[in-house]
Amino acid sequence: MYPVALSMRGRRAVVVGGGAVAERKVRGLLPAQAAVVVVSPSLTPPLAALAEVGAIAWEPRRYTPGDLAGAFIVFAATDDDAVNAAVVGAARAAGILVNDTSDPARGDFATPAVHRAGPLTVTVDSSGLSPAFTKRIRDELALQFDSRYARAAATLGALRERVQAVVPRELRAVVMQHFAERDVDELAAMPPGAVEHEVERTAETLAGVVPAQTKTLICASRASALAMTQSRSVMAALARAGLPSTVLEVTTRGDTFGDRPIAAIGGENVFVTELERALRAGQADYAVHSAKDLPSTLPDDMILAAVTVREDARDAFCSERYPSFAELPAGARVGTSSPRRRALLRAQRDDLTYDDVRGNVDTRLRKLRDGAYDAVVLACAGLNRLGVHATYTVPFAVDVVTPAVGQGALAIETRAGDPLAHRLDAVLSDPQSSIAVRAERAFLRTLRGGCHAPIGCHAAWAAGRFHIVGAIAARDGSRVVRSARDAVIDVRDLVSAEAMAVALAGDLLAEGGASLLGGPLTGRVFLLPRTQDRPSRIAPALRDAGAEVVEVPDSASAVRALGGRIPNAILFPSSGSVGAITDYLAELRGGGHRPLVAAMGPSSSATAGALGWPPDVVAPSAEVGAFVQSVTRIVLENGA
Repeated sequence: MYPVALSMRGRRAVVVGGGAVAERKVRGLLPAQAAVVVVSPSLTPPLAALAEVGAIAWEPRRYTPGDLAGAFIVFAATDDDAVNAAVVGAARAAGILVNDTSDPARGDFATPAVHRAGPLTVTVDSSGLSPAFTKRIRDELALQFDSRYARAAATLGALRERVQAVVPRELRAVVMQHFAERDVDELAAMPPGAVEHEVERTAETLAGVVPAQTKTLICASRASALAMTQSRSVMAALARAGLPSTVLEVTTRGDTFGDRPIAAIGGENVFVTELERALRAGQADYAVHSAKDLPSTLPDDMILAAVTVREDARDAFCSERYPSFAELPAGARVGTSSPRRRALLRAQRDDLTYDDVRGNVDTRLRKLRDGAYDAVVLACAGLNRLGVHATYTVPFAVDVVTPAVGQGALAIETRAGDPLAHRLDAVLSDPQSSIAVRAERAFLRTLRGGCHAPIGCHAAWAAGRFHIVGAIAARDGSRVVRSARDAVIDVRDLVSAEAMAVALAGDLLAEGGASLLGGPLTGRVFLLPRTQDRPSRIAPALRDAGAEVVEVPDSASAVRALGGRIPNAILFPSSGSVGAITDYLAELRGGGHRPLVAAMGPSSSATAGALGWPPDVVAPSAEVGAFVQSVTRIVLENGA
């Protein structure tokens, strides 16, 4: 099938048949402004009503071959197969496109299910496999593409007319691309009188004639030396484009507990959550992250607005005494807190001692100089941005120590729906780096791995080809599954790049990677009583970290689901969830068992305490992310 959209305005469309099927075809043709002629001895009441008011022409008789004269397209829609076959034959002989409703394979085209929102038309087709399913998808799309999209499409039409009238030809495509990527609600709400100003302002901005912003923006950044260096480089680039910024220094959980392993302070989002909180509160307009710190899926109210040109994405061997990784003596102490680096390094050499090393880049290099480690492994990008190095600094090949997803690039995050996102993208994004990093993130999402899992992926262009490599390692380095894909794709073709990344992830899973993806909570069992039918957001987050989460509505279900096992922790997201398993809690107490208890807020904490189960941890805020981080931390710290 080759999909096309035909303009039917004023063109003759002949429908042979007057029943329910013919009625559906007529109802599809009339909004397209076709000149519809129905040939049938009788009509359904709705078709008769249309004929009576002149909306369609009606030939009240049986079909004859001359009825097709002057037709642009024809529909054979009777309940007589012989008549339909005759209509198809006559149409073919006359070179007219024909649709046979009784036998799609016999005609020239099929008619998809259609949803129209003003000038926007969305079609769905299942190649005749399931019309009912096609209509279901059409109805679901109708809920998404509502009247806002109709108004947005109409606005884009007006913008396009103005662009063609006043914008130089060489700038038209980029200006229209800018408008097409604007938030739908913003386009829908744009008054007609603003079109002229928006077009001229945007064209001048993109051409570098005038600044795009007059107010001073606020950049949220971690306060470390490397983070501030990265943020200042972004702020400088924006300032050159007329977007001045000041900086809001934010202390993240990862910075506060700089002496602890990442997994012990929550694992995911430890460098991100507080920056996002500043964005939500309106304290900042955008945040600058190391792309490798971002989780593969952002919250619904946040958007990855831009990805900067990438620094060297490789990891580097750093030592003051030994020229290379291969020359380290057996038993040498190597500092790295990354499970990915540790696993991939141990796969090369399991005769070395691998220990955690936290702190910023300068701190780690100082510890190296002081002799606390024989070597440390750091990202080349951080070393290059700070202009520092060890006596021996040697990058690892990406197919040996495969970099973390997004390593070497900066990710600019802002609020979803904020028009600023488009300006940040226009000024800061590097097309090749952006596509590569977004493809790597699709790879990570497919594996459902966190940014601290023993997973590596690196994508890049070379000699006009897109090359992506991936690796999944056992945490002890005993096994590494690797694969790669390579293809010629356009440097702006995100869809194809992400498809390659997803396929690569599938390759690794099929080759045994699935068995290696245990998270920091692997082997732990969590009991999560539920009082609501909607899907839990807590359970998937914990499962991504390797935990088994048992969701139950009551005590009897808990007993059956656990089968005699004692959970490592019981999670109470609400006061009602405590009451749901009071009998099970009494049974645990009677058996002398006391799992860890986590509460999401003061209400659930008080209810649990009243029953004799005071929580070991209460989340600092009633947010799923904060709750999951609190649960992860207490479990790992207590060795539960």
